[in-house]
Amino acid sequence: MNPEATAFAQLVLGYAPMIDRHRAVTALRLTITPARPEQLPDAGALLAALAELWPVEAGRLSLNIASEPLLAAVLQQLPAQNLMLELPAFMAGDPAHAAALNALHQNGTAILIKGRPSAPLPRAVLDCLAYSIIDLADERRDGLPPPGGQARQIPHVQAGISHVHEMAYAFGRGAIAVLGWPLGEALDNSVARGSGAAKPAPELQAIIELINRVDRQESIERIEAVLKLDPTLAYRLIRYINAPAFGLRVEISSFRHAVMMLGYDRLKRWLALLMISSGRDPDLKPLVYAAVRRGLLMEELGRSNCDEGQRGELFVCGVFSLLDRMLQQPFAELLQAIPVPDAVRLALLDEASPHLPYLHLVRALESASAWDIRAAADALMMSQQEVNQALLRALLAARQLD
Repeated sequence: MNPEATAFAQLVLGYAPMIDRHRAVTALRLTITPARPEQLPDAGALLAALAELWPVEAGRLSLNIASEPLLAAVLQQLPAQNLMLELPAFMAGDPAHAAALNALHQNGTAILIKGRPSAPLPRAVLDCLAYSIIDLADERRDGLPPPGGQARQIPHVQAGISHVHEMAYAFGRGAIAVLGWPLGEALDNSVARGSGAAKPAPELQAIIELINRVDRQESIERIEAVLKLDPTLAYRLIRYINAPAFGLRVEISSFRHAVMMLGYDRLKRWLALLMISSGRDPDLKPLVYAAVRRGLLMEELGRSNCDEGQRGELFVCGVFSLLDRMLQQPFAELLQAIPVPDAVRLALLDEASPHLPYLHLVRALESASAWDIRAAADALMMSQQEVNQALLRALLAARQLD
C-alpha cells in the first residue's frame, strides 16, 4: 500500500459546509480523526493524498484535525493553496509553533483559530490568522468582554449551526460564514397534518408529474407535453445533464435527445435533482447542497457492492432524504405523490431497507463523529479507506454541479 493510501486507511473523515451570508457554500470543512491515536499517518502523505483527490480547482478545504500531534506535524508542511488549517487557541498561543505559523502565512495558507485564547496573542501570531471560529454556544455571551482582553480583530466564522434560525442569528451577530448543517429536525411521519396542507408550488407540481410519467414509462411526446408548460424546466434539465460530473461524451441539446441517451431510469435521477433544487427560498440552499451530496455519496458508497440499478436507488434515496424538511411535509404524506422504489420508501421512513445502512453512514459523515462513522461503516463491512475515498470522490463530483 502506498503512503497516500496508508494515510487514508489510518483516518476517519467527516465533513460540513462553510456557508456565507448569501447562503452559498464557499468551502468545506474536513474533520480528520486518527482511527488509532497511537498510529498516526505521515503528515506529508496525508497532504499528498488530499491533493490527489481534492485538486486546487475543487475549491477551499478547511482541515479540522482532531489530533494535536498530527496537527503539529502538518504545521511543519506547506499545504496546497486551497487548503486551510484550523488551529486550537491553546496551540496558537504556544511559542513553539510561532515559526511554523509564520512560514504558513508566508506560503499563503489561511489559518483559522478555534476558540478563545486565554491570554492576548502576540501581534506576530495575530497577523498570521485569517479567521476565527467561534462556537455558537460560546457566542451567546451578550455583555461579556472579549476573550483574553482582546477585541475581535479578525473576521469570525460561527460553528455549531444546526437550524436556519441559528444561521440567521450568526449573520446578525456579524459572522462572515457559518459552519454546520442547518437542517433542522426531521418531521414525524406518525403525525398526520390533515387535508389542509398547502399544495406544492407549480414548478414542483410539474416535476412530480414528470417523475410520475417517467415512472409509468409514457411516450416521449407525453413527457414533453409537461415540459412545454414550463420551458425553464427543460433548460435546467439540459444544464444538469451536460454537467461534467455526469461524464457524457456528447452534448445533450434537447429533451428528446436526453431521453434517448439516458433512458428513463437515469432520467428519473436528474428529475430528482431538479425536484430538490426547485425551491426559491435562499435559506434552503444548504439543504439542497446537502441533499445532492447525500445522493452522490450514497451512490459512491454502493459502487463496490451494488449493481447499477441499486446505485441509482441509493442516489434517489440520498437526494430525497431531506425533502420532508424542504417541503415541510412528512415522508408518509410526500411519498403518496412521488413514486419511489420500495427500498427507497422504507429507508426514508426509517424502516428496514437495504438502503438504510447507507443513509445512516451518510448522516454519520455529516456529524463528523468518528465513533458513529466507524460503527456505520462496520455495519456495511466497509473499510475506513473505502469510506474516505468514496467521500472525497462524491464531494468532488458534487462540486462540478454547483
